[in-house]
Amino acid sequence: MELFMSRAGDDGLPGKERLFTMLAVMVTTTMNVFDASMINIALPQMSASLGVSASDAVWVANGYLLAVAMSLAIFSALATRIGFRRQFMGGLILFTLSSVGCALSSSLSELVVMRFMQGIGSAATLSIAPALLRTIFPTRLLGRILGVNALLIATCTAVSPLISGVLLVKLNWSWLFMINIPLGVVAVTFSQRYLPKPDRLDTRPLDKIGALFSVIMLGSTILCANTFSKHAISYNKQQALLYAVAALISGAAFVYRQRNTITPLLPLEIFSNQRFSLSAITSFISFIAQGITFIALPFLYESVYNYSPLTSALLFLPWPVGIIFAAPHAGRLADKKNPAIISTFGLVIFGIGLVLLSILPQTPSVLDIAWINLICGVGFGLFQSPNNREMMANVKEKHSSYASGVLAMMRTFGQCLGTAAIGIILSQPGSLASSSGNTVHLGLWFASGAVFLAILFSVCRIRT
Repeated sequence: MELFMSRAGDDGLPGKERLFTMLAVMVTTTMNVFDASMINIALPQMSASLGVSASDAVWVANGYLLAVAMSLAIFSALATRIGFRRQFMGGLILFTLSSVGCALSSSLSELVVMRFMQGIGSAATLSIAPALLRTIFPTRLLGRILGVNALLIATCTAVSPLISGVLLVKLNWSWLFMINIPLGVVAVTFSQRYLPKPDRLDTRPLDKIGALFSVIMLGSTILCANTFSKHAISYNKQQALLYAVAALISGAAFVYRQRNTITPLLPLEIFSNQRFSLSAITSFISFIAQGITFIALPFLYESVYNYSPLTSALLFLPWPVGIIFAAPHAGRLADKKNPAIISTFGLVIFGIGLVLLSILPQTPSVLDIAWINLICGVGFGLFQSPNNREMMANVKEKHSSYASGVLAMMRTFGQCLGTAAIGIILSQPGSLASSSGNTVHLGLWFASGAVFLAILFSVCRIRT
């Protein structure tokens, strides 16, 4: 397989050393995706088991997301000081041990604390996973390995609800966390033995003031988005406004700090590369569209078309299947052709799929919905891995951890803002009362508009 063959002049690791190093990263990614996808399905059972309300049980998911979001920027900078290997292993060990803590939790407070710790461990690995792949594989194979990574994420996303459903029928929710233990042991073993040691580290001190501003900015943004995503929005306007003001003030302070310190937490110079900046903006807007769509479609299927929850879940499967089909080919092609052209073409297909979802008739068949979801998945698969390659290849290697962190932040906050946007739309009185589902379709039109805005930014980088 070409991924593990060396050529003269290759950067990265020698061909024979790449396999097990790649497996360490991929197994860790599998754990992270499984954990994020499987737990949401178990929230009703957790609520009943722990004797708490459904709204309180949601913090099992929110606590994890909040920890990831608040620490991404810090870990992107910390990796340059302590090395990818040490941070990756530390985050992996923390994630695995906190999974044990989650499984053994007997109260909601214990579980939320353990989930928060899990989120910190996850951020430590997620923030540098693409950068690690860049150090492992030569630049000529960067698009291909990022395509394989996208394939893995899509596969895990597709199968995790089914695995979760089977386990919850036979066992209780704690077993969803126990799955991480054998996977964690394998990942730690491979990481200890095969992850490369750093050649040199940044000896400058970490920007602690910038880190504080980033935590407030990123955490406030997530909390604001979570407030807007609730249907009882009329009771949370003041709270949402408080979070929004905190995010804006701390965001402005963070940017000012990064411009005026010699040891920035996030070097703003990486955004001077137009292709990197345009790729980051394109990714952010595209994930806003995905965030809107992933919340809107269950309401469309269950509240408007009256499908069962199981059928609704199955209707989602063609989307990751489309990514599985398209992402590896897109990554391979991006190593030979202009990645911006390929990802723009993928966005066009993705946008067409969303428009088709927006104009679905009042009584569509399962087949009608399935093939449109497949189109959306193919489009997103063609977009994502070439776009990620653009971001990782257009910064200096010493800045790869920062680019990796920006990539993760664009995905996380794009999805969060998309969730907030559809939450505002669905919170309108009587939004789901009509059998025509006009409000849900309006949300899908917003998602389509976001994609076509992303296309405009993506086209600009083709000309750069």
